[in-house]
Amino acid sequence: MKIGKVAPAILKELVFDTIKNKRDEIILRPNIGEDCSAIKLGHNEVFLVSTDPITGADKDAGYLAIHVSCNDIASSGGEPIGVLLTVILPETASKEELHEIMKDAEKAANEINVEIIGGHTEISNAVNKPIISATVVGKVDKSKLILTKNAKIGQDLIMTKWAGLEGTAILAKDCKEELRKEFPEDFLCRAQGFSNFLSVVQEGKIAAEFGVTSMHDATEGGIFGAIWEIAECSVVGVEVYLDKIPVREETIKICDYFNISPYKLISSGCMIMTAFEGGKLIEQFKKQNIQAKIIGRITHKDRICIQKGTLTPLEQPEADELYKVII
Repeated sequence: MKIGKVAPAILKELVFDTIKNKRDEIILRPNIGEDCSAIKLGHNEVFLVSTDPITGADKDAGYLAIHVSCNDIASSGGEPIGVLLTVILPETASKEELHEIMKDAEKAANEINVEIIGGHTEISNAVNKPIISATVVGKVDKSKLILTKNAKIGQDLIMTKWAGLEGTAILAKDCKEELRKEFPEDFLCRAQGFSNFLSVVQEGKIAAEFGVTSMHDATEGGIFGAIWEIAECSVVGVEVYLDKIPVREETIKICDYFNISPYKLISSGCMIMTAFEGGKLIEQFKKQNIQAKIIGRITHKDRICIQKGTLTPLEQPEADELYKVII
């Protein structure tokens, strides 16, 4: 199998179809595009649980692990509360490296007011670089739970921030020496600074209060991957207006250098959502200085990208563009 996310067809056949429903408390189960599972334990309140590994980044792995996992809770309309952090290090790792990972993780946790509540730390000869997995627990009122599968025909497709945010930050840090030969230092500093935009907790809260019906954070597979998963999970079509997708100049130039697509590059920090009257939602984002734009609409059947009158299919996501550069 290829590096990166397991292909959706294989995931369904070998993973999801193997899991059997056993508990009545589970009200949201694994599916293509769903970021969380949900457990009803009280009368109205639902616990949200999600887990994510960090495997493609060397720098800032602890920081990324916290934000990426908590973004999943935000995409279901919930509030992240605590994170269990599993850190597996190679034999060559130093105490300083472990301390740096934990300092970065705690920095991210402070930014979004979550607590690191446990986990596991291990040195293993089964890995050749640090592997970090974060499991996050959150909460939401049952009536406000947002599912990826609830995109509705006729809704606007809205995107926050910029395509390729996380991937740009990773490449600017992990490939810094190579990129220095092509780009000035201030350019690379701006690109590295994209890691400051990785949380979608604030926009998730705003969108949930507005009444969006579907949200999905754009992780592996980038913007195109997130949009395809919303459409697949909701059994709808989608039109994506390629010229309207916001992309920072730093992302475009770094992607051009590595000959990769910014639309298929890991994009944590960007939320994809669907809503009627998307323009009103964008006004709410503007009040909080959050960049947002309508980039398409939900349709009956076909999944297409439109650019200057040319139509191309929106394809099922493959391995993230990041893995073409960092293996």
